[in-house]
Amino acid sequence: MSTTREFKPINIAILTISDTRTETDDTSGHLLVEKLTAAGHQLADKAIVKDDIYHIRAIVSRWIADTNVHAIISTGGTGVTGRDGTPEAIKPLLDKELDGFGEIFRMISYEEIKTSTIQSRAIAGVANGTYIFCVPGSSGACRTAWDKLIQDQLDYRHRPCNLVELMPRLLEK
Repeated sequence: MSTTREFKPINIAILTISDTRTETDDTSGHLLVEKLTAAGHQLADKAIVKDDIYHIRAIVSRWIADTNVHAIISTGGTGVTGRDGTPEAIKPLLDKELDGFGEIFRMISYEEIKTSTIQSRAIAGVANGTYIFCVPGSSGACRTAWDKLIQDQLDYRHRPCNLVELMPRLLEK
């Protein structure tokens, strides 16, 4: 009996949160699209939205209501300036938070950017059976989040466990 699992591609939406980026210069969003497609997943949708909690919630709410979107990765708006509102926009939508995501992201980032990592309010959770990951807007932070956390957790083959294998049970009551 083989213990090797087959890869299960999922549909992932990418949301860039920025007051200044456009599709032309959205390096972080493009990086995430490249990473997810190279891993074998499908791009469900991609959007750029101003850093406004209601505009962010509108797009994310539409995606979490869409049964064809399995995960959302947002980039940007996780800092501490007055315009950074991604955690405030997303947290009310979450059914459950994945506290370890932000903790591990900051731990890994510490190795790369030292104490500057305290400025990151990266979060993750699940809403209506859809995983949501909110990471900082820099390409380096997106690369770190994907390569060292998200990629393995969205790969059904990853052992000892991963988030994909839990998908059928996310909506249990």
